[in-house]
Amino acid sequence: MDDLDAVTRLPDDFDGRVRLFPLPDLVLFPHAMQPLHIFEPRYCEMLSEALEGDHLIAISTLTGGHVTSMMSEPTIASTVCLGRIISHAEVEEGRHNVLLVGVRRARIVSEIDAGRPFRMAKVDVLDDIYPPSGATGRGQLKSDLLEAFGEVIPASVNAQQNLHDLMAGQMGLGPITDIISYTLPFEVEEKLQLLGDSDVDLRAVELVRLLKSGSIDLQSNATVEFSDVGKRNQEFPPPFSLN
Repeated sequence: MDDLDAVTRLPDDFDGRVRLFPLPDLVLFPHAMQPLHIFEPRYCEMLSEALEGDHLIAISTLTGGHVTSMMSEPTIASTVCLGRIISHAEVEEGRHNVLLVGVRRARIVSEIDAGRPFRMAKVDVLDDIYPPSGATGRGQLKSDLLEAFGEVIPASVNAQQNLHDLMAGQMGLGPITDIISYTLPFEVEEKLQLLGDSDVDLRAVELVRLLKSGSIDLQSNATVEFSDVGKRNQEFPPPFSLN
């Protein structure tokens, strides 16, 4: 099993039930890393259960959008990202620092009442789809995407070297789209659209369009970095969540 398989593999007994961690304005993607600072009692209980079990938490986005939850809970987007806890430290009593790596995209089928203080849902996992019809042009699409990405990232030596390494590497188009989508400051709705699209070619085409739209300009920001699978691809260390 290579590193990418290790990151994205779900437990063999995964039954589609996930713990939901709703956060405002955060959209996690597979292959990206997100620190969390957890202190609310219900989420501390969620963390404890995850650590004792499959180490999975589903990051959901509070957007007032697509899923109406039970008991008048705030609404969340229907597309979530399953994340695996890869690091945990209790920094003081009742407060925890957690490092989560995105594992798979998923779509909420329904929220369920599991007798927990935190929200849970049944989800369908969305596997990346590589349409056979796009096979011949996928290499060019990858080049177009990385070229468009190179036009918006800072012209610093580190950023350009990282881009060169990414272009020369063997990472597939799907993980590349996820890393770029997570790294750049697109609007939340744009990120949710990218997260919800399991067709890798369509996702890449949309990402090229967004990059060429002129809405992203990082040339004055020399701190943006990105690297391989499992690495956080923006400022590092990234900010902790405030939950």
